[in-house]
Amino acid sequence: MRLGVMGGTFDPVHVGHMVAAEESLHQLALDEIVFMPTGTPPHKQRRLTPPELRYLMLHAATAGHPHFWVSRYEMDNVRMDYTVDTMTDLRALLPGTELFFITGADAVLEILTWKEPERLLGLCTVVAVTRPGYDLGQLSQVLAGLSGRDSVMTIEIPALAVSSTMIRKKVAAGGSIRFLVPDGVAELIDKFCLYRKTSSAEGHCSGGGVGAGA
Repeated sequence: MRLGVMGGTFDPVHVGHMVAAEESLHQLALDEIVFMPTGTPPHKQRRLTPPELRYLMLHAATAGHPHFWVSRYEMDNVRMDYTVDTMTDLRALLPGTELFFITGADAVLEILTWKEPERLLGLCTVVAVTRPGYDLGQLSQVLAGLSGRDSVMTIEIPALAVSSTMIRKKVAAGGSIRFLVPDGVAELIDKFCLYRKTSSAEGHCSGGGVGAGA
């Protein structure tokens, strides 16, 4: 069993996440990919959308894909969500499974600030997702003195200049996010008024939907 693990806040999940997962699935010959929304991330300072709503958006994004599923493991865990702890738990829960932790190359540049990075590299392969033409020189420098650096690999995905930060800003400004997030995710953002100054987890937004064309 070869299992890909995509962790993150997914606030919100967008097409970049989905393309990265699909490319990883095929390029690495993975059997499945689990999306694991974090509950209490150690590096995020801003206030996050409630975990249940981020979980719902991931379900909407992955619905119907035979090899994608969503786990509540980190969001239901009361501790701080460190990747090394999650991978340790998965190793115990899934003996014999080959684990691949998939994240952006920019995030891997911070690997030396992660909790116990060398132990992490003994538990799984860290997959740094890059855009075509991405300069890997800095990443190589960061990994140079790290034991287990051979457990870090890179894969390229089609260039997609989209991020969760961009999505939140576009919604706040009343812009269109059509084709930037899966349709079901746009519907949930609209339904729960997410990322607007008047966002609410109970009411409905007035006016046009955020998934509508400009």
